Amino acid sequence: MKASHKIWMAFAALLLIGVYLFPLWSISMEAPQYPEGIGFNITVDNIEGKEPQDLKNINGLNHYIGMKSIEPASIPELQMMPYIFGFLIISGLIIAATGKRTLILFWLGIFILLAIAGLVDFYLWGYDYGHNLNPDAPIKVPGMTYQPPLLGSKQLLNINATSLPHIGFYFALVSMGIAGMVWWKSEDK
Repeated sequence: MKASHKIWMAFAALLLIGVYLFPLWSISMEAPQYPEGIGFNITVDNIEGKEPQDLKNINGLNHYIGMKSIEPASIPELQMMPYIFGFLIISGLIIAATGKRTLILFWLGIFILLAIAGLVDFYLWGYDYGHNLNPDAPIKVPGMTYQPPLLGSKQLLNINATSLPHIGFYFALVSMGIAGMVWWKSEDK
């Protein structure tokens, strides 16, 4: 690879530092009892309310409809993700240093597979939370499930839930795009 391609590949890898600085995903909820809205952000290693009391309020709502509490410490993926992105950063920098074009394709393949696995896992997590309800919940609506949308908006009783990528997701997406461009434009030397 040319020196400029190596620099771009290193930039693509270093761009992933953004996932440590900004949330990856965001879920917002609007309801009559919360006119200002509530929600939470999913970061590389945590789930935190958009406002200080939001996660506590969401867990309170979840209790009434029989959903489990959202406890970030009990979600193993949040402990693994910092290491996964660390691996992608370091391996991307190694690829940039070696200049091996074929390794870029391997790196992109791993990255894409991890992204797909992450989205499937997120969907399954939402499915579990929204379908496996406590039968002793104070509020029961026959046939109702509360799975938040993976992407987009969904009405859940009187709550409109919206799930969208956040800034960290776009850092990862741009990183993938730059690496793909480097692979496309470069040659092994």
